[in-house]
Amino acid sequence: MQIGVAYSEITNQIWLTTEVPDDSTVAAAIEKSGILRMFPTIDLGVQKVGIFGRVVKLDVVLKPGDRVEIYRPITCDPQTVPRRDGVGGEEDE
Repeated sequence: MQIGVAYSEITNQIWLTTEVPDDSTVAAAIEKSGILRMFPTIDLGVQKVGIFGRVVKLDVVLKPGDRVEIYRPITCDPQTVPRRDGVGGEEDE
């Protein structure tokens, strides 16, 4: 079956399409895609993964057409970033 594997760094984004056997897991698809060789900084022991924006575990079995996403860790504290309200980031008065 065909699935996609997506990962993004600040300066580089990639979306690979790959064929995997039926009943493949998220972990198996990531390994087969070759993305771990392309981005050696990926640490699946720390980073979360998902399918179409929903966080899942590495042992989840994939369905045809799934998009596996590898998420980067949050690098800033969301409570210290100013909140933007309104259109275009302008605050409502």
